[in-house]
Amino acid sequence: MDGVNTDPERNTPVAEGLAAQVSGPVLRPGDDGYDAERDGFQTARRHRPDLIVGATGTEDVRAAVSFAAARGLPVAVQATGHGLSIPADGGVLIGTRRMTGVRIDADARTAWIEAGVRWSQVIEAAAPHGLAPLNGSAPHTGAVSYTLGGGLGLLARRHGYAVDQVRRLDVVTADARLRHVTAGGDPDLFWALRGGRDNFGVVTGMRIGLVPVTRLYGGGLFFSADVAADVLNTFREWTRALPDDMTASVGMIPFPDLPAIPEPMRGRHIVHVRIAHLGPAADGERLVAPLRSAAPLLLDTLADLPYAESGSIYNDPAAPHAYSGSNILLSGLDAAAVRTVVDLAGPDAPVPCVVDLRHLGGALARTPAVTSAVGHRDATYLLRVLSPVAGADPAAVRAAHLRVFDAMRPWSTGGRSLNFVYGDHATADQVRDAYEPGDYRRLTELKAVYDPANMFRLNHNIPPARSPVGASRKSAVAPGEA
Repeated sequence: MDGVNTDPERNTPVAEGLAAQVSGPVLRPGDDGYDAERDGFQTARRHRPDLIVGATGTEDVRAAVSFAAARGLPVAVQATGHGLSIPADGGVLIGTRRMTGVRIDADARTAWIEAGVRWSQVIEAAAPHGLAPLNGSAPHTGAVSYTLGGGLGLLARRHGYAVDQVRRLDVVTADARLRHVTAGGDPDLFWALRGGRDNFGVVTGMRIGLVPVTRLYGGGLFFSADVAADVLNTFREWTRALPDDMTASVGMIPFPDLPAIPEPMRGRHIVHVRIAHLGPAADGERLVAPLRSAAPLLLDTLADLPYAESGSIYNDPAAPHAYSGSNILLSGLDAAAVRTVVDLAGPDAPVPCVVDLRHLGGALARTPAVTSAVGHRDATYLLRVLSPVAGADPAAVRAAHLRVFDAMRPWSTGGRSLNFVYGDHATADQVRDAYEPGDYRRLTELKAVYDPANMFRLNHNIPPARSPVGASRKSAVAPGEA
């Protein structure tokens, strides 16, 4: 790229000056540790930047952004690499995995978490205080990126989206300034970051609210896929009148024939109902009775659990792997919708599909006191479809997914959840669908204010508007500048 590759023999960025400014490693292609640094949870795609900065703190991030801005380079950010969309081909990758600080304020019921923190660390730190974060189903996921995308967690119907618990964000914007962003101090940027993810800068830390939760009634009910329609129809009827303390989903999963897979599921296509109930275990037992009687059970793991063990409910795979997928938000379900999902994404699908149908509503449908860019709160279900792509034809996988989503349009709200748009599904149209139309326009206008060159474009990208509204607003100059 122009202004960067000044060594014609090596054709690599001259980064010695940057290396002297940062505490973490600065790596170029061919350097020891380069490949390990760029790896993430998603293995279908890999970043191949001109330069990697393994940031250890905010000043490292500022130095990396300043270096990229001076040379017109794009910037990508990676903590765990779960949500990789557009891989960096050149440019600068800022790795935040070393930024792992967690501080709990038990009296205020808040946690300060740095950019590389995983949910498991927050859960562990909060538990001794009788508190819990609004984490997702996989404790090994990065907490910051998950939250900035909305955050649809285990306690969602009682406590809402994780993003609604954000109190403060520290972010390095495209001008390499550190801004301390709150609802009162910089409402526009605070709104945009919560839902707009890394389109407006590199979030180096955030303060989130915690909830007083120590246990729940949860686990899974497992059925054979040959009764999938019966179980899914029971699930849709069951979710019509649930209390907010119950957050549940149902999945269809083709398990490989591997020794690591428990015997009842090994080599079989399984329907898995996931339960997270905040009320007493006896109430949970009563509520799940219709599900237990939907069809013959293969396995029942429901029990009263310490919240620290809540990751066992979904038992999401923790080993990095290659996958692609997306989702749509639904306004409702009927028997025809269930049949469509089972026919197109069940055991007879043209490619192996993992289906995840999540019940929404409750607190998710209520407007929070401080609004964010996360929209489509009127949806009643989220339908996610993803597939392993190792050794598969990516075009065939994507086509199979799109057939499902096209067939489900009669029940769709027209929206998506940004958290569950993976790989080559992260097109401009799918990113736009994650927002209400007016909110998307506002995001593009704010993008033109805070990142007019679209430096932060190696992501679920929101392009800058050509003629931003309020481009001279004071909040774009230096609110909270450090």
